[in-house]
Amino acid sequence: MEFEFWWLLGIPAFFTLGWIAARVDIRAVVSESRTLPRGYFRGLNHLLNDQPDKAIDSFIEIVKLDPETADMHFALGNLFRRRGETERAIRVHQNLLSRPDLPAEQRAHAEYELGQDYLKAGLLDRAEETYTRLLDTSYAVQGRKALLEIYQREKEWQRAIDAAVALQDAGAGSRQKEISQFYCELAQDALVHMKPEEAELLLEKALHADRASVRATILCGDALLAKGDTEAALMMWRRVEQQSVPHTALVATRLMDGYRKVGRPQEGVSLLKSYLEQASSIDLLEVVFKAVIELEGVETAKQLVIDELRRTPTLLGLDKLLEARMMDAPASVLSELSMVKNLVHGYTQKLARYQCSHCGFKARQFYWHCPGCSRWDSYPPRRTEELNVMN
Repeated sequence: MEFEFWWLLGIPAFFTLGWIAARVDIRAVVSESRTLPRGYFRGLNHLLNDQPDKAIDSFIEIVKLDPETADMHFALGNLFRRRGETERAIRVHQNLLSRPDLPAEQRAHAEYELGQDYLKAGLLDRAEETYTRLLDTSYAVQGRKALLEIYQREKEWQRAIDAAVALQDAGAGSRQKEISQFYCELAQDALVHMKPEEAELLLEKALHADRASVRATILCGDALLAKGDTEAALMMWRRVEQQSVPHTALVATRLMDGYRKVGRPQEGVSLLKSYLEQASSIDLLEVVFKAVIELEGVETAKQLVIDELRRTPTLLGLDKLLEARMMDAPASVLSELSMVKNLVHGYTQKLARYQCSHCGFKARQFYWHCPGCSRWDSYPPRRTEELNVMN
């Protein structure tokens, strides 16, 4: 084996490495980097023993200004909030915020989480105050979304409009449909307080935000009626057909009453029959059925229901047919029909509900704003059973 001269150059290098290794305990370095403060283990032990207050105290003792510790506290606060223990979640996030040298990004995050705690606890005034402080931070969009939710809960519609516009300006997506609904809420309130002119101005803004808003069109008709202009109101309500034929069921009663008021009830019946042919609806059938009995008699009303039941077979339609049959049934069969009618009617009460297309929340009446998920315009204008038959 030949000796290479350059091997001699490696001797100093190996000597240097050996000298460093003799003075540094690698295992100690690794162990130190992986060692967690004892407070972590005390806190975890308290959690396992179902002692959350003591756990919080232990975790607070070891708060340091490093991201891993802050993230751990965020996770702990979220855990308490999901369990419904909002007071403990608030305490965790307030203690994070009490540190004067907490980095700005983590402070904004802690403010947002604290606002979520207040919102979950129903402390809307504190939540609003907390989210307002976020408007000049990196959590501005999240803060504005939360403020929008608060204003809707409190029914502060003008502030909700301002928040929605600010979200749009911040590039958080279009909020035009929601803004239209907020103007409709203000207009509806104005109508309740007998201010039709004010309502009309608000509804102009609603339609400017969303030209396809059925609700705004219906309320425009209501405002015209409040001013005493029934003919103009009828023309406005008839525009609903151009926007959405199924939604004509929502204005059927208004239309029929309006045509009676101007002395043209038969015209109203003919119009509603045409709507019924275009879009089957038990609510629309109810209005037409009563009007036909009044103007054309029981036999015509029964035939109307039979035709509709053949076209759209539903228990709701059958219930209406039994009602029609009982009107001129002989006494010998009236009790039997009444018994069947009561059985069918009792079952249809479970089916005669509107259902939110987003969360599935069912309600006896039609809502523009879902009580379950707070979505706007998420209720189809047909009852649950009708939707199932169509599908």
